[in-house]
Amino acid sequence: MNPNSAFIADEIAERADGVEQADETREEDLWFLPGPMAEEPDFLTLGHRVEAAEATILADWMQAESGLAANLARIAGRLGALDERLRRGPEGWRHRLALIEAADLSWFMGDRISPDRLAQWADLRLSGVQGDTAALARVGWAVRRLSGGPKPEVNFSEFLGRHDPENTGDTGDRFADRSENWLKLMDAARDLHPISRACMGYHLWSHAGLGQHGDRMEAAVTAGRIAASEGPEPHGGAVFAPLAMGGAGGLRAVGPPAERLGRWLDGMGSGTLKAMRHLDDIEAWAARAETVMTPLSGHTPPALLVALREWPLVSAPMAEALTGASRAAVQRNLAWMEARGLIREVTGQGRFRMWRAAV
Repeated sequence: MNPNSAFIADEIAERADGVEQADETREEDLWFLPGPMAEEPDFLTLGHRVEAAEATILADWMQAESGLAANLARIAGRLGALDERLRRGPEGWRHRLALIEAADLSWFMGDRISPDRLAQWADLRLSGVQGDTAALARVGWAVRRLSGGPKPEVNFSEFLGRHDPENTGDTGDRFADRSENWLKLMDAARDLHPISRACMGYHLWSHAGLGQHGDRMEAAVTAGRIAASEGPEPHGGAVFAPLAMGGAGGLRAVGPPAERLGRWLDGMGSGTLKAMRHLDDIEAWAARAETVMTPLSGHTPPALLVALREWPLVSAPMAEALTGASRAAVQRNLAWMEARGLIREVTGQGRFRMWRAAV
């Protein structure tokens, strides 16, 4: 059986919900109707039926996009502004936004990892709680993929880090088959705008059988990358479109395609605005910190200022590596900045301390 049939059947079944069924009639009164489908000749091949179902799905999403064209253009313009802002900013800004988005996604998915703890784990591999190492690893994957790496539609297995075992066999449940179904439909939707196509891909994720590992986290990260796929990512700019920064409303999986796309656009618009405001706050903080730190001399203060401007949290070992200064010089300047309210220590402990800009 072509694996596409199960994939398409799930999606078609969703649209059948709520349809009223006809009143039951005795079978002997329906003598004039054709027999059951099993007794009818199958004039259409499975491939033809699957193609017809795919066309119906795509038509629904294209109609949804057409009805929301004005809102889509507005959100696309807003995402373009964020892309240009990141292109002109330091490289660390992309990592900063990736940490925030991944942490917000973790709250929506139930892991509830704060940006502070996530950055602490990414830098020092400290979990704080023994049992949440797996959750931190999942969110750490999201940070890496939201910061860069392979594009999902170019090398899907590498992007997700998922591969079939060698002994699956022809009858086993193969990730390659399930992912091929999803990628085939995404390729057929090339006429959709990347933002709309990302929304469709997110909502078809579970129907393709791709939700066993990481479930919606993987789906959201993949969709965020696809939504921003028009920009020349390798040269800077937006790697992903913010989805969770503006709240979880855009990720709710209820309603017809038009409702889902509408919430998606609203959520992405709010997330993009939040990202822009965060970058504005960091720039304002950097200008204020530069003024306050004018009396200081040497290489370490301006280098430390750059590190704190680019990265959301900085530990002493990390600052030492970024600035090229000695550990003593780094700790002395961090203490000076903390005393003047420019930075805050976020761990509240004596060891493995980390600081952030007091925005």
